[in-house]
Amino acid sequence: MTQGPFVPIGACAKHFAVSVSTIRSWVKQGFIPRDTYVTIGLTYRFDLPAVIKALSAAPADNVQEKSVEVAVEVDVKHPVQLELNFNPDKDL
Repeated sequence: MTQGPFVPIGACAKHFAVSVSTIRSWVKQGFIPRDTYVTIGLTYRFDLPAVIKALSAAPADNVQEKSVEVAVEVDVKHPVQLELNFNPDKDL
């Protein structure tokens, strides 16, 4: 780890133009290695040059697309009928 000033999480987020929660997510997911930051109580301090180096060296294939399946349950016994109150003279 390089010996330099450690910056707060807000400064790290500002540098990468992301939110603070994104930086926390990157830490949790391991994209930002443990040796690039220290924790003081509940706060993080980042060695910004080391974080930049770690993120630029990370291979792009570590990022996986996640597919989300949404199940929609349809109640066939009680169909829903929609009424449209459309007046072409008034609503256009």
